[in-house]
Amino acid sequence: MISRHWNGLCKRDAADRYVEHLERETFPQLAALPGFIRASILRRELAAGTDFQVVTLWESLAAIEAFAGQDVDAAVVPASVQAMMLSYDRRVAHYEVVRTFPAFEEPRPDLARPRTKRP
Repeated sequence: MISRHWNGLCKRDAADRYVEHLERETFPQLAALPGFIRASILRRELAAGTDFQVVTLWESLAAIEAFAGQDVDAAVVPASVQAMMLSYDRRVAHYEVVRTFPAFEEPRPDLARPRTKRP
C-alpha cells in the first residue's frame, strides 16, 4: 500500500469550503478509481491560516497514476482550490505502508508479560 501526503495552507475564511470541496468533488472521484482505499483530512489552525494535510491510501503507485497522471508526485490542485490557498505543495510525498496496527488485537500468549503487583 502507498500513503500519499499533500499539505496546503488555506485562507481561514475558505477552510470550510475547502473541506466541502473534498467531500463533494474530490473524494467521490477518488472512490470511483480502482485501487483507492481511503482518505483523511487533517486540519489545524495556525496564525497565518488553516493548515490542511490530506492523506490518501492506495493499493499501488499504478493506482495513483489513474488520479495524478504519469507524474505521480505532482500535486493535483484544481484552480478553484488554488484560489482558496495561501500556499500549497506542488509535489506530494509517497510512503510505502510497512505495517498498520489496529486499535485492539487479541494478546498473543508468546508475547504476554507476567503482571507484577504494586505495593
